[in-house]
Amino acid sequence: MIGKFFYRVWKTVDVAGRLMIGLIALTIFILFVRGCASGPDLPKVDDGAALILAPKGIIVEQETYLDPVARAMQEAQGTAPNETSIYDLLDAIEYAKNDDRISVMVINVNSLQGVYAGISKYQDLRRAIDDFKESGKKVIAVGDYYMQGQYYLASSADEVYMNPFGMLMFEGLGRNGTYFKSALDNLGVKVHVFRVGTFKSAVEPFIRDDMSEAAKEANLEWLGDLWTHMKQDLAASRNMSVEEFDSFIENYLVKFEAANGDSGELAVQEGFVDKLMTRGEFRQYMIDMVGLNEKKDSYKAISHKNYLKSVRPLVELPSNKDTVAVIVAKGEIVDGSRKEGVIGGDSTARLIQKARLDDKVKAIVLRVDSPGGSAFASEVIRSELERAQNEGKIVVASMGGVAASGGYWISATSDEIWAHPTTITGSIGIFGMIPTFEEPLNKLGVYRDGVGTTKWTLAFDPMDGISPEIAQLIQRSIERGYERFLSLVGEGRNMTIEEVDQIAQGRVWSGEDAHRLGLVDQLGDLEDAIESAAKLANIGDDYAVKFIKRELSAEEIFIRNLLDQAKAEGKLDAVIAQLKDSETDVIGHVLGRAKGIVNIFNNFNDPSHVYAHCMCVDL
Repeated sequence: MIGKFFYRVWKTVDVAGRLMIGLIALTIFILFVRGCASGPDLPKVDDGAALILAPKGIIVEQETYLDPVARAMQEAQGTAPNETSIYDLLDAIEYAKNDDRISVMVINVNSLQGVYAGISKYQDLRRAIDDFKESGKKVIAVGDYYMQGQYYLASSADEVYMNPFGMLMFEGLGRNGTYFKSALDNLGVKVHVFRVGTFKSAVEPFIRDDMSEAAKEANLEWLGDLWTHMKQDLAASRNMSVEEFDSFIENYLVKFEAANGDSGELAVQEGFVDKLMTRGEFRQYMIDMVGLNEKKDSYKAISHKNYLKSVRPLVELPSNKDTVAVIVAKGEIVDGSRKEGVIGGDSTARLIQKARLDDKVKAIVLRVDSPGGSAFASEVIRSELERAQNEGKIVVASMGGVAASGGYWISATSDEIWAHPTTITGSIGIFGMIPTFEEPLNKLGVYRDGVGTTKWTLAFDPMDGISPEIAQLIQRSIERGYERFLSLVGEGRNMTIEEVDQIAQGRVWSGEDAHRLGLVDQLGDLEDAIESAAKLANIGDDYAVKFIKRELSAEEIFIRNLLDQAKAEGKLDAVIAQLKDSETDVIGHVLGRAKGIVNIFNNFNDPSHVYAHCMCVDL
């Protein structure tokens, strides 16, 4: 009786608690809908304002996915991933070019990072900036100092300013690595490497203590191609010759000493910077040009993100036009499904399938920015593209900063391959690597032993090594994979296997060299690839371009909109504080339960649809 009594009390409390949470969730939803009905005020664009282009971190084809709540918290704490979408920057420039409210563009590069695998993105931006200038509007660059990549973007401006205490120096392009062979030998770790290709150097850090001569040769060649393009662009932007640019670098120390160690003055003297200005002086310069803002504390300006909120359509309207679908494949290639920032074989294939099944889509452009990864996942993606081709769709690959190894695999059989001259591509090769730890374990007195019914049963054990038969099996599989890779490239590029093998061997090439060798059909950017895809599909000039993206879940949309609303109303800090304290905050509790439920259902992926799960547990 006592047990039944407490059971009934517990059930009553449990039902009441669930009902209370449901009512609270419904209340939050109603308040949210009301907030959305009125809608946040769109950012205001003042007449004559300056568009501020201030990319943060690395410029990427696709921003890495992060849970909306985690992203909001990290942004508030300043620890969010530093990435800026290239397409946000390009769109802002394009809109501003024809917007009479925007009188000038200011490029602030203080927070910009990286350049090595992204020179092509900088070149895209430089071309867009040059196009912006055609409108007659001025472009001004400003920086506290200029790292090489920062200056590469800034130099495209009409005027370049730097802080008097800033510094400008060009170091060129290089590549080095950390090598572990001796350390692994000292630890007794055996690294079993299986590879094909003289230049397939990805495994070298585990089998050498230095870079091989073959790797040095290949790296220096493609780095030299990229550096040549950078030098030519920089020199042309500042009306100097490449020889003058090279002389500045070669004699930098002498020139630096002659300028009494004043790097800022040296940059002005050599023509790289137009004038030195403190932040306050630059602010006043811009106030004199465009006027004071409403707060009277700076010049009239709007960031590119706020500007896009003001001018971009909130909803992409459906179109009845023939369509070129663009699918971005950015990051490492892995098996299964992944969110933005990593290429999942299954998830990317689903995006391709979505385009394939859309009757309006006549061509697919795969935008690749990937160093490769899983060969199996790469083949899953490539075969889905091939299926689209077999059903009458044109497939064009557009290579971004890097499309190497698996990144080339998924592009290989496209109807056409486009690359930037500075794309890093090729690396057509296969490798496998298995570390085993029997020696360090034996030194600790740990041993493995057992029996099996065949010679394969215990042939591979990371704690006990691998048998010669398994090693032979893996090596042959690697060789077969390489043969398959060569065959795909030969089929796609109309080359013999022997011709492909001569330029493969795991060697990395610049886009320029890849074009010369036949691995790439055309040199150009994404826009060029889209136009070519439309032409190959015979759909004329009046067509739509649609980026095929992963659809957000209902939870993601709800949380993102809730946080956007709070940000627009200046209440984001309060909401984040509530989300952090889920024990005392109702919103955090409700969202936490919702996330738990979603995670459970996301894990319900048994192929036979047979599950054993108790929904009564506390989420």
